[in-house]
Amino acid sequence: MRTTPNFLFEAIQSLAPNCQFSIFNFDYSTLVWNDENELPPPTKEELQAEIERLRAEYEYNQYQRDRASAYPSIQDQLDTLYHQGYDGWKTEIDKVKEKYPKP
Repeated sequence: MRTTPNFLFEAIQSLAPNCQFSIFNFDYSTLVWNDENELPPPTKEELQAEIERLRAEYEYNQYQRDRASAYPSIQDQLDTLYHQGYDGWKTEIDKVKEKYPKP
């Protein structure tokens, strides 16, 4: 799982996607805001709320990452399609989807 520093960086980008900033050691007190539109930097509270939203979204989408690593390679999928047809391919894909269901 990602660590909080990545979430901090992503939270700043999410709240102010077109702004330029610098941050050192993933510490809010070192945030240097370089916004040409003169928007104020997000507050610690705004960042914390966005970090929690991003973390919840990341955890909710765990099934996608699990599925991606469990699906057969594209070459194997094409081979299954060729030899077993669509129904055979769908059976293989459904096994992964059943193992890692959507929440």
